[in-house]
Amino acid sequence: MSKYLIIVESPAKARTIGKFLGPDYTVTASMGHVRDLPERDLGFDPAKNFEPQYQISKDKEKIIKALRKAIRPDTTVFLATDEDREGESISWHLVAALGLDDRPVQRIVFHEVTKSAILNALRNPRELDQKLVDAQQARRILDRAVGYELSPLLWRKVKPGLSAGRVQSVAVCIIVDREREIREFEPEEYWRLKAQFPGFEAELAKINGKTAKVPNEDAAQAIETSVRSGTWTVQSVTEKETQRQPPPPFTTSTLQQEASVKLGFSVKHTMSVAQQLYEGNFKIPGYSGGLITYMRTDSVTLSEDSLKQAQQVVTQEFGAKFSLPTPRRFRNRSKNAQEAHEAIRPVDLSKTPTAVRGFLKDEQARLYGLIWRRMVAGQMAAANFARTVVQVEAGVQRECLFEAKGQRILFPGFLRAYVRDGEDPGVALGEKDVILPHVEQGQTLSLEGFSTEQLFTKPPARYTEATLVKKLESEGIGRPSTYAPTISTIQERKYVERRDTDKRLQPTDIGEVVNDFLANHFEEIVNLGFTAKIERQFDHIAQGDEDWISMLGGFYFPFHQRVEEKGKSVTRAEASAMRVLGTDPKSGRELSVRMGRFGPMVQIGTKDDEDKPLFASIPAGSNMHELTLEQALDCFALPRTLGQDEAGEEVSVGRGRYGPYVRIQREYHSLPVDEDPMAVTLERALEIIREGRETKAKSLIQDFGEIRVLNGRFGPYIKQGKNNYKIPKGTDPATLDEAACQQIIANAPPPGARRSRGIARRKSA
Repeated sequence: MSKYLIIVESPAKARTIGKFLGPDYTVTASMGHVRDLPERDLGFDPAKNFEPQYQISKDKEKIIKALRKAIRPDTTVFLATDEDREGESISWHLVAALGLDDRPVQRIVFHEVTKSAILNALRNPRELDQKLVDAQQARRILDRAVGYELSPLLWRKVKPGLSAGRVQSVAVCIIVDREREIREFEPEEYWRLKAQFPGFEAELAKINGKTAKVPNEDAAQAIETSVRSGTWTVQSVTEKETQRQPPPPFTTSTLQQEASVKLGFSVKHTMSVAQQLYEGNFKIPGYSGGLITYMRTDSVTLSEDSLKQAQQVVTQEFGAKFSLPTPRRFRNRSKNAQEAHEAIRPVDLSKTPTAVRGFLKDEQARLYGLIWRRMVAGQMAAANFARTVVQVEAGVQRECLFEAKGQRILFPGFLRAYVRDGEDPGVALGEKDVILPHVEQGQTLSLEGFSTEQLFTKPPARYTEATLVKKLESEGIGRPSTYAPTISTIQERKYVERRDTDKRLQPTDIGEVVNDFLANHFEEIVNLGFTAKIERQFDHIAQGDEDWISMLGGFYFPFHQRVEEKGKSVTRAEASAMRVLGTDPKSGRELSVRMGRFGPMVQIGTKDDEDKPLFASIPAGSNMHELTLEQALDCFALPRTLGQDEAGEEVSVGRGRYGPYVRIQREYHSLPVDEDPMAVTLERALEIIREGRETKAKSLIQDFGEIRVLNGRFGPYIKQGKNNYKIPKGTDPATLDEAACQQIIANAPPPGARRSRGIARRKSA
């Protein structure tokens, strides 16, 4: 038994810290949170000051048992969880779960995993900060209240399995609002006019002293006629020097944005790789510890030691002319930034990207290089540019002004280390120079060519993961620890999908339906200002300026009352976003589209009609909010009888839950995704059936009628009816007879039991 026990959150961090300390210390991991609110209950009592009913998570019971065994009466426990509110809360829960309330416990924090940082933290322990714990408790309980009370309402009114969340719902709302801007956008025509002269090109900038707007081809031709009729005279040549300052070191959000643009990383992947760099999840000869400081921060401040080292490294790597006489200090723009934290920076700047690349995974090396260059660039001299603008006058009445802009880099400064729009600074710098030939004011130019180009205004771009993070941060929604899980959650819940073509985020039908339900009946849940206000209240609690119980009471009781009211007053048709498209021409009945139990569907008739309503799924890839009457009517054109095969069996084409299919007797064969079911001929359908039968024949190993042995995607298996059974390892499926298959089926757990265990495992994860 060791004299000192240090508890951190992750095994990787535990292994790294364990290397720094002697045999008197045991370093172990809690594996994150060890207690939480119960899964299936509200988990707190509003009538008793929101008293939470915490319980040890089932998957952490063994960990808590092992930690208890490691603590003797004379053991000093150091709680070394992360230095944010979440980390403070984990330490607080560990005290309760391990029964440490009546004994001294040391709370230590550090923002880098290095020997000096750990030893310094051990020399300067502190008590748990209850204000931070209360802020995290308030967040957890408020989020539980929103999810626990709104989700069942969505199940009853819209569709089973849906969920709502305080931050996730706002993120979905932002994406839905942008999608509707795009949907409603009407492009406007405009024309771009350019004149080519010896050595450079100029673009029309002004007409009669006002910004040029050329709305159509007639206007473009009129301008071209005018300028070709007159002379081209240089009206002015201006050149001035400008400076560009480097960007500040990375915060969580700016790292996520830059890693997305430059490295193509998702927000979640960026945080995963950054965690590895922070914890020291690699082996570098002669070096122990992490390579970067803590990766969840909204601060751009830097330690004095890191600033001094940066000056030395800049001089050594780039030369004295690139260094600064005094360090450059950045200030936080966010009012809520925690000044005690540092920006994300390398722990030791002497560990250059080149020096460590051979010991890191490729993704680790690329992200570390980005962080190193950004930090170093921030302590380098500004870049100096010479910008030139040449204005050329033209037109019968000298009414047109064309402009050409040039740029020369006089001194690259920080751009030698870091540029935003290129991975290789050297290449990017070479591309930045735009040299204009020497011309003088009053000089007449000879026109070499003239071009007109028709263009159309473009709708606003859909959000990427990175630009969504930027939007959330600018609105004061969420905190560094919440961006990645929020963006992952809205995709996992199928409210938003990342398009394959451009990796941009687009709402799904169900995402829009849920958003509209919340916007219509719980406006504050998707209101950016309200959500930002809640975040500020959490900050006030963390600073000791607001009581967490009073804050929760101000939100919960009015919210709870409205949930009960809406449960009675909102109809299912209203909640499912039912939209009447028109009338079915055959029956004269109402035709509508809405969200059904299994997804978007179109409906002919209502439950009040004498005849039962008719239902059809909308085609894959269609959007229920954009569906027209004609498209909806096409949904009822299937199933469609195509004819008969040689044996006289009827062949038809239809559309089901899993897309369009061809049917013959009880056989269903899926259509390729690029084929239109309305265009499929009998010949093509018979070809699809033949190909499907050949594929199935290849997968058949044994056939005993009701029981078959098949070769599937994950290997051989036994199929009986609709149930599949795993073949024991070491068994040759080709040697199985019917009796052996029946024995395997008899020994297998019931399908429902297997499914239940799978669900339990997923929930615990």
